[in-house]
Amino acid sequence: MAFRGWPAEALEFFDGLAVDNSKVYWTAHRQVYDDKVFAPMAALVAELENEFGPGKIFRPYRDVRFSADKSPYKTEIAATLERGGYLRLDAHGLGAGAGMYMMDRDELVRFRGAVDAEPSGRALDAVVDDLARQKIDVRGHERLARVPRGFASDHPRAELLKCKGLIAWEEWPAGAWLGRASARDRVLKFLRATRPLNEWLATHVGAA
Repeated sequence: MAFRGWPAEALEFFDGLAVDNSKVYWTAHRQVYDDKVFAPMAALVAELENEFGPGKIFRPYRDVRFSADKSPYKTEIAATLERGGYLRLDAHGLGAGAGMYMMDRDELVRFRGAVDAEPSGRALDAVVDDLARQKIDVRGHERLARVPRGFASDHPRAELLKCKGLIAWEEWPAGAWLGRASARDRVLKFLRATRPLNEWLATHVGAA
């Protein structure tokens, strides 16, 4: 199946789920989810796999064991790509992300060391500046209030050192464009633009 965008019914499904997050609603609208929400995501992921690796679409069910919110279903559909990339569709539109959302302790040690060092730190600065010029936001999921211990408070890359994760993010509000095959072009442009960020992280931070 070729990717042809998401029809209006996909967003209407999430609007309804936000109002009635119940098994009754889910069961009554399961075919809409399968055909109008999941199938287009699966088609898009399949078309991206040659360039960005195999994809994984997340389950629609929430893990409520340790949450005060017992709503059983996610009001979005999301997927990841093996070689870097995150996609999310909800009632408000489409978003795409790249990078490392939250780093483990050993990853943080490697990240901060590479940010501090030359020339790796300057290389990351250049990547972030280039993405900013392309209107792509780069931020830390969590940030320290101060530069971490062991680094100068006036470090030239102090803002990067404060980050406990580093992600690029772009989102596009829902509109007629979302129902067209050309919606893939926005995702492709983002994923290609953020490839240097993923490559820097893979080289200097790697796996936990």
